[in-house]
Amino acid sequence: MTYLSARATRVVFIGHGFLAFALVAAVATRAGLSRERTLAVGLLGGLFGLAPDVDMAYAFLGVLEPTGESAVGSFWAASTEIHRVVTHSLVVGSVFGPAAGALASDRRPLQLLGAGALAGSVAVALTVSGGLPAVVVGLLAVTVAVLARGARRYDIGPAAVTVAGVVGLCSHPFGDLLTGTPPAFLYPFDVTLIATRPNLLGDPTLNLLAPLAAELATFWLALGVYLWLVRGDHPLRHVRRRLRTRAGLATLFAAFVVVAPDPTLHTAYLFVFSLLALSLAVATPLPALDVRSLSDLRGEPFTTGVTGLAAITLATATYTVAYLAV
Repeated sequence: MTYLSARATRVVFIGHGFLAFALVAAVATRAGLSRERTLAVGLLGGLFGLAPDVDMAYAFLGVLEPTGESAVGSFWAASTEIHRVVTHSLVVGSVFGPAAGALASDRRPLQLLGAGALAGSVAVALTVSGGLPAVVVGLLAVTVAVLARGARRYDIGPAAVTVAGVVGLCSHPFGDLLTGTPPAFLYPFDVTLIATRPNLLGDPTLNLLAPLAAELATFWLALGVYLWLVRGDHPLRHVRRRLRTRAGLATLFAAFVVVAPDPTLHTAYLFVFSLLALSLAVATPLPALDVRSLSDLRGEPFTTGVTGLAAITLATATYTVAYLAV
C-alpha cells in the first residue's frame, strides 16, 4: 500500500480507537477519498482517538508510591487524580486537532504555528491548574506532534490530519460519558457541561451492560468498515469464513448471573475479567484443528480476533437475557 504497510493496517484499536476509526473513515468516504487513503486516515483517527488516555501514564506512579494498598488499588487511586480532566476536553481537542494539521504541513510558518499552539496550551494548563496538569497536557502535546509528523511519512495531508485529530480527540470524551465520572468537557474553562453520569436505565447492572453493548457495536462497525476498505466487498463474507463455531460456547457465561453478585460500574472487575477470560479461552486457536495449512496459519490472528469478538458479544447478550429473566 502507498500510505501504510500491510502490517500497520492490522493495528487493533480498543474502545475509543474503534469509534474514532469508524467516524473518520466515514468522513473520508464522504469526502470522496479512495479506499486506500480512507484506510490510512481512518487508522490515524483511531490513534488520535486513543491519545487522550495518555493521562493514564501518571497512574503508574501510584504503583511506585507506598500507600498501603495493593498495586492495582494504588494504580486506580492515582488514575482518578488526573484522568479525564485536562486531556478529555473538547476545547483542548479543538486546539490540538488543527495544531496537528499545521505540524503535518510542509510550510514552515504553519509548523511553527502548530508548535506554538501546543506549547501555549501547556502554558495555559500550568497557569490555570499547576504543574501536574501541565505535564499531562505536555504528554498529550508530544503524542499529537508525533502522530502529525508520522502522518507526513505516509503522505497524509494537513487537512486530513486536522479532521482525524479533531474527530479522534473530541469523540473520546463522549465515549467515556457512560462509564464513570463525566470528563471535564470544557477545560480549562471553569464550566461544567455534564455534572453526573446519565442514569439511562435506572438499574445499576443494566447501566453497565448498556455501555458494554454500545462499545461492542462500535467494534463490529469498525471491523465492517475495515474489511470493506481492505477487501472491497461485503464484510460479512469474510467474517463468516473466519468465524469458528466454538464462539457459541460463550453462551455458557449466562450462568454467571447465578454464581456471582450483580455487577455494576463500581464493581465490574470480576464480571469483566471473567467475560474476557471466557472469550479468550474460546477464541484461542487449537492448532491441530484450526491450522492445517500455511494459508490457515496466516489467517489465524484474524480468525482469533473475530471469534473472540463474537464470543464476547454472545456472552454479553446471553448474560443480559438471563439477568432480565431471573
